[in-house]
Amino acid sequence: MQPASKGPIGVFDSGYGGLSILRELRRVLPQYDYVFLGDNARAPYGSRSFDVVYQFTRQTVERLFEMGCPLVLLACNTASAKALRTIQQNDLPQWDASRRVLGIIRPTVEEVGDLTSTRHIGIFGTKGTVSSGSYPIEIAKFFPDVKVTGHACPMWVPLVENGEFDSEGADYFVKKDINALLEEDPLIDMVILGCTHYPLLEAKIRHFMPKHVKVVSQGAIVANSLADYLERHVDMRAKLTTGGSCQFLTTENPDMFRTAASSFLAEEIVAQHVDL
Repeated sequence: MQPASKGPIGVFDSGYGGLSILRELRRVLPQYDYVFLGDNARAPYGSRSFDVVYQFTRQTVERLFEMGCPLVLLACNTASAKALRTIQQNDLPQWDASRRVLGIIRPTVEEVGDLTSTRHIGIFGTKGTVSSGSYPIEIAKFFPDVKVTGHACPMWVPLVENGEFDSEGADYFVKKDINALLEEDPLIDMVILGCTHYPLLEAKIRHFMPKHVKVVSQGAIVANSLADYLERHVDMRAKLTTGGSCQFLTTENPDMFRTAASSFLAEEIVAQHVDL
């Protein structure tokens, strides 16, 4: 792999949810160029094993590096939970130690301490994210006094990706999962939406959640964290191109991607197919 020169920020997700992160990145950091790659043909990652998620994520990161991205953000909680650390420790030194791969769990976790009074928080996520234990592990590093309860919501991503996030069916599953989480720990006063699809359900979640429970979405947190990272890492900032452009790639049908993306982005886009 050739050493990184100047290029765009790569943003990866297994599905469409990472577009909610991309939207906030472009709002906070509009000057940079972006390449979004959705591995939609192999989604969802949430129920897959650690090894499979790692292999799939590794392939997409390598492709974005080949396209000239000096920095890749895994805008996917499952990939951040199951693949990020191995890629950072094992693969990056072999590819190009000057490049960077960042995730979205740690920036989210760093905000936890100021947002809970009871020191009891909940995590809504996919089965893969919850079973990985990544959120409790990361939160314990910063706030060892905080009790974390994870709850998997297997129906939420299909509801979003099938355009049913504003339906009565969504009401049923959102209420069911909120009740299940709070029954497990009634002292929870803060919930993290630990999947990038969930912002499309956020209005319903806030509606059915008890008013004293804060609901934390990741988009703005991750975007502000990346802005802070680039402010502190001048060398990386100098490697990023600043044309304000955005390219969309998908392993699925581009027209299907374009239609689904409209739920996450308030604009018409053009997508291209890519093989991994």
